[in-house]
Parts: sequence; C-alpha cells; structure tokens
Amino acid sequence: MQALGASDLGNDVPDRLRRVLDIVAPAIQEHATKKPKKSYGFFTRLGRKVVAGLSELYGNILFLGRSEVGVGRAVINPRRLRVRALVSVMQQGSLEALPIIMTMTFFIGAVVALVGTNLLQNLGASVFTVQLVGVSVLREFGVLIPAILLAGRSTSTFAAQIGAMRMNQETDAMVVMGVDLTEALVTPRVLAMIITLPLLSVAAMIAGILGGLLVSWASLDISPVFFVERLRQTVDLQHFWLGLIKTPVMAIIIALTGCRQGMAVRGDVEVLGRNVTTAVVQALFAIILLDAAFALVFMKLDL
Repeated sequence: MQALGASDLGNDVPDRLRRVLDIVAPAIQEHATKKPKKSYGFFTRLGRKVVAGLSELYGNILFLGRSEVGVGRAVINPRRLRVRALVSVMQQGSLEALPIIMTMTFFIGAVVALVGTNLLQNLGASVFTVQLVGVSVLREFGVLIPAILLAGRSTSTFAAQIGAMRMNQETDAMVVMGVDLTEALVTPRVLAMIITLPLLSVAAMIAGILGGLLVSWASLDISPVFFVERLRQTVDLQHFWLGLIKTPVMAIIIALTGCRQGMAVRGDVEVLGRNVTTAVVQALFAIILLDAAFALVFMKLDL
C-alpha cells in the first residue's frame, strides 16, 4: 500500500482537500511501511508465563478470601443462604453423578482385588486381599475417584454457567440490583459440594468394597460372610475417617476453581471455552497434589 498524495489525483482536487491529503499522506506511508514485530525470545516468553502464573495465583487467593467471607456469613446467618439454589446445585452438580461414581469404584475395587489375588496367591497370602481392598478403597480410591469425576463434571458446569452469565451481562444486572455475587453464585456451590462429596465418597467406598468382595468370592472362594468379618477385624475404622477427612478440602477446591474461572470470563465464546478447560485442568491438578500431600502428612504422623 502506497501513500496517496494530492499529486496523485491530478489538478481536479480542491485546494482544501489537497491540503488534507498532504497532511495525512506521511502517516499512511509510515503505517504501510511499518516492519512486523520480531518474535519474542525464550526468556521473554518464560517471564510472561511466570508473571501470568503469579497474577493467577494472586487472583485465586483474593477469590478464596471473598468466598470464605460469603460462606461464613451464610453459616452465621442461615437466612442469607439461598436454599433453593443450594438444593438445585446439589442435585444437578453432584447427586446425578452417583451412578457413574459407584460404577467406576465398583470396577476399581474389583481390579484391585484381581491384581492382589494374582500377586498374593504366589506368596501363599491370598487372604490378605481383603486388607488390600479395604485399605486402598477406604483411604484412596473411595475419595479420589468421586473427586476426580466431580472435578471434570461439576467444575466445568460451574465455570460454564457463571461464564455464560458474565457474557450475557446478567452479573452486571445483579450488581446494579445490589446482589452480592459471591453470596448468590459462589456460596451455594461451595456448600453443595461440601455436603455432597462426603456422601458420594461413602457410596463409592461401599461400591468399591462390594466389587472386591465379588472378585474374592469368585477367584479365591472367599465367602461374603468371611470377607466382611475379616474386613471388620483387620481393617481399622481409622482408614475410613482418614479418607473422609479429605473430602471437604477437595470439595472446596472443586467448587472454587469452577466459580473462579467462570467469574474471570471476559469477551466471547472462545474465552468461555478456554476458561472451562482451565478450570478442569486446575481442579484435577490440585486434587492429585492435595491427595499426595495428605498421604505424606499421614505417613509422617504414622496414621
């Protein structure tokens, strides 16, 4: 693209327009000949990634603080809690996942029993399959599988719902009406997850142990009565509580990650899709990391 000067238009151009073209032509020429920007180096990209990560961490901490205040208000003054929204989130976001959670943990318990049977039979200790199934399901799989499934299901749902409200400017209208967004959108979801994840984990534990029981009965000829009795004698109830104590923290991570990414939506559908994906990835990573941290703490405490 070349500059369009007054001389290129001949003598038919009025003097007033000719002066305007002479003024504008250098700017057009400078814009047309502007060189493309050079690609950034490795350290520049790395620095920007680090700054973006720290900014995201700072935003998450602020969002966590505001959410804690909202949940605290709802607990202190239950009349501020939106019960209808709480029940709706409990049903749609969590309890509807009960069948798939129980199915997955059933098969995981069966697989653990099958692998344990093959390994322990060679050592003449196949009866210890009962302890293997009980400890692994109660401490880990019965909690981790529901948390992972809800991280993919509920986290994406929360991010998409709130993100769509941001795109449609519904949240702006709520702010104008004097509605606290944290109290209306975040608190019901956090409380719903705190209530439902322990219940789902208990159901998953039952399904996982049932799967291990059936495999032990079929492959080792261990009767269900003997399996339950040995489970009661050899697997301490402490393992159940150590698994269940992790659920409130995981529930908070699942809910806050989805709500945070939903609130951060700005712009078009592309941003919404990116934030939904980010929410799921962050929730999964945080849950696995948290489970590993709990395992290390329990090991240090000899639990």
